[in-house]
Amino acid sequence: MRHGGMTFLQRYRGLRTGVVAAITLALAGPAVGQVNPEELGFQGYLQLLAAQARGEGVRESTIAQVMAGLTLNPRVIQLDRAQPGSSTGTIPAFEPYRRNHVDASRIARGRRQYLAAADQLAAMERRYGVPGPVMLAIWGHETDYGGYTGDFDLPRSLASLAYEGRRRELFASEFIATLKMVDRGVPRSKLVGSWAGAFGNPQFLPSVYLRVAQDGDGDGFADIWSSRADTLASIGNYFRDAGWRQGQPWGVAVSVPEGLDRASLGTTLQSPRCARVFDRHTGWKTMREWRALGMVPKSGAWPADDVMASLLEPDGRGRTAYLLTGNYRVILDYNCSNFYALSVGLLADEISR
Repeated sequence: MRHGGMTFLQRYRGLRTGVVAAITLALAGPAVGQVNPEELGFQGYLQLLAAQARGEGVRESTIAQVMAGLTLNPRVIQLDRAQPGSSTGTIPAFEPYRRNHVDASRIARGRRQYLAAADQLAAMERRYGVPGPVMLAIWGHETDYGGYTGDFDLPRSLASLAYEGRRRELFASEFIATLKMVDRGVPRSKLVGSWAGAFGNPQFLPSVYLRVAQDGDGDGFADIWSSRADTLASIGNYFRDAGWRQGQPWGVAVSVPEGLDRASLGTTLQSPRCARVFDRHTGWKTMREWRALGMVPKSGAWPADDVMASLLEPDGRGRTAYLLTGNYRVILDYNCSNFYALSVGLLADEISR
């Protein structure tokens, strides 16, 4: 059977030769006794990733360029293993998180960006249907408007995490997406980001970059690392792709009346993703129905009567609650955390004031 002009036997021999060469290189050194067995395994695994990339059409020159000199990064494996698993413990209060992420400094910088990019943002709002302050709030929340975007080598991090195996399918596919980015023209020097593989101003994963990254300034390259126009256009395209509804707010802060029968507001719907996040929401009602139940907006105007929303009380009864529209779910698609999505929405509101 032939694949890409090669017989199966030729492919096998090429893979075996690559593994042997990688192990030989790893063995080269002052003394064989100093060889790290994990590094030997990693070098062999790189050859499997290379074979998979070839099978997906990645150019041989790209594979050689990106994989040259890659070594295992134990630090990213340590960081991944330190991530908290699913917890059934008490959920912390939202208010301290809000104060840290919707702070005066971040609001002020967002407003300056809003003024500086007014014409660009107006054009992007027309193209993508997403409000400029929402795009800016994502940028501000993710990297403080480009203040810090990460300093880990992406191919090394992703290959190491794939080799470790806890989420092998995810990280292997993102490694190959990184190779495809280089095939598309992204310089190797740009492949720097967080330890878990997110990069650039909006902290996209490689597969997300391939899917939604935009050339907002017309120079022929979707530069989400250093171009404000490309960054904001790419965020806008992500939100449009995720289903943002033009003209609807993300939500509204409300006061909940005493005696509200919360037991009658539940929902039997089960979310296939981030179930604990959505379990905190009530079922859907129209804004007209919520108003009839005695909800009072904290500030601003009500959304249209027929807009559907669910209720979230992040800090419990007697504290600020939020009626959340379908556009809030789009923010959750970016990062499935109620605290994240609420703070993005609130930051966007402050930027637009």
